[in-house]
Amino acid sequence: MENSRNFLIAMALSLAVLIGWQFLVVNPRVEAQRQAEVTRQGSLQTPTTPAGTAQDQVVAPAGRESVVPTSGTPAITGQTRDAALAASPRVPIDTPALSGSINLQGARLDDLRLKGYHETVDDSSPTIVLLSPETIGSNAYFAEFGYSGQGAGDLPGPGTMWQAAAGQTLSPQTPVTLTYTNPQGTVFTRTLSVDANYMFTVADSVQNAGSAPITISPYGRVVRFSKPEVAAAYVLFEGLLGVFGDEGLQEVKYHAIEEDGRVSPPKVSTGWLGITDKYWATALVPAAGVGQFQPNFRYSAEGRAFYQSDYLADPITIEPGATAETTNRVFAGAKVVDLINSYEQSLAIPHFGQLIDWGWFYFITKPMFWFIDHLYGLTGNFGVAILLVTVTLKLAFFPLASKSYKSMAKMKMAQPKIAELREKYADDKMKQQQEMMRIYKEEKINPAAGCWPVLIQIPVFFALYKVLYITIEMRHAPFFGWIQDLAAPDPTSVFNLFGLIPLTLPHLLMVGIWPILMGITMFVQMRLNPTPPDPAQQMIFTWMPVIFTFMLASFPAGLVIYWTWNNTLSIAQQTLIMKRNGAKIELWDNLRDTFKRKKKEA
Repeated sequence: MENSRNFLIAMALSLAVLIGWQFLVVNPRVEAQRQAEVTRQGSLQTPTTPAGTAQDQVVAPAGRESVVPTSGTPAITGQTRDAALAASPRVPIDTPALSGSINLQGARLDDLRLKGYHETVDDSSPTIVLLSPETIGSNAYFAEFGYSGQGAGDLPGPGTMWQAAAGQTLSPQTPVTLTYTNPQGTVFTRTLSVDANYMFTVADSVQNAGSAPITISPYGRVVRFSKPEVAAAYVLFEGLLGVFGDEGLQEVKYHAIEEDGRVSPPKVSTGWLGITDKYWATALVPAAGVGQFQPNFRYSAEGRAFYQSDYLADPITIEPGATAETTNRVFAGAKVVDLINSYEQSLAIPHFGQLIDWGWFYFITKPMFWFIDHLYGLTGNFGVAILLVTVTLKLAFFPLASKSYKSMAKMKMAQPKIAELREKYADDKMKQQQEMMRIYKEEKINPAAGCWPVLIQIPVFFALYKVLYITIEMRHAPFFGWIQDLAAPDPTSVFNLFGLIPLTLPHLLMVGIWPILMGITMFVQMRLNPTPPDPAQQMIFTWMPVIFTFMLASFPAGLVIYWTWNNTLSIAQQTLIMKRNGAKIELWDNLRDTFKRKKKEA
């Protein structure tokens, strides 16, 4: 029994360390970065000096990989997003999932809003802005394609002004065609189409109208001038990533590329690359089957700092009078699990599902999401789905839990014999342990049996935490009552009487109703077992529910609801099994002893 208790304490303390990391490190970082973002937004009102022209900012072609631009177009003189949008000719985008426009300067995707997602749970709040144009001091974020080469004259790049027929709007039913003819007579035609969700197809053709062959190298890039507004957590990857042939997935965090400046994976013939956030991503899928491409991840702090994922394809030679064609794709939108998986299958994009960070334990996390998502399809509520998953897991592991609780019941019934042994061999610890093991063997007791329910719960806990934290399906998913976002902490707090007192509380004191219910159920569950004889263990078991209540208050509400419901089922299960095995339920005696002890101390 002593070994079992020590093991349980060790597991609980390990879990407390991990939860404490979230509570004491991650959450303060989130708050600090939010405050920094507020300060930064205020600083945008200060005029700044315009950046140089696109020609000034493109690195000279000292090597093949340096010909991809490493900064943007001339800075817009306006200081707002709306001013930047109004300052350049554009083609509107209007689909069931997206609104925005294509910038004809550079044929750049730099204006996208996600119609189905809002900044808060209030549907009247602004929709999510994914891509934005360059303005002075802005959070520019865009994707574009261009060409480099020799002998072809002026090639389309960041500063190129493309032509479009008047009245065009890009929609799933109406592609948009852009054209550019350089002074040398080379005709570039770009046809953009989009599906009903977030996948753009960019079909390029280059017609050599000259008298000599030309050689060009297509490139593509995703550029971002700021990090995500919310600080990253240790359970989630955010940054630059891609899948490159046999090399597989490569991820480069923001702080890593800031240190290295540039990371260049090997050249490959298939793959994709881009920049990912918690819920959103922008990724390029270079044309497959037309040679290889050199991927790069870059960062520069000179002038306006930026992050860039780009590729440069192998040169294409076009004879006089001939036309070369390539087709690339751009994903820009929400990382919906079923949608990402469907793109991987239907468009043959290798391992595109890895755009979602399932983590090292994907073999647990992905089935957990699949199960919850299917139950959501039946119930229409992700919170109810989580409750049903908990019940299902309890039923699946019932034989193991039953065996565990039976062994614990037998151990309780053997306590009088063990107490006698401790008195009899008080001065001989080795003999005491030998006699205790003899009793365990005779009574068929497994001292570690009580650890199995905890061991089962921990991987489920972290798998559910991962699902709640990374999947956009859980974002702004309501439960009942005041829980309108299962992926966010319980918004209530006991310290302002659950909202009755109009008081803004520090993060530490935001302890809502569900965390309190979790703490109560944890306290009751621990009081079902005999009080440990060691005073240190008694203190740990007494204060652990309180500590966990404060720690879990900052966790997603869905996770706290799961833990509370799991504790409740465990209490019922343990009580039933112990009654059937004739073991005494210690709950009321332990509660009475606890309060008596507190009364005496007072």
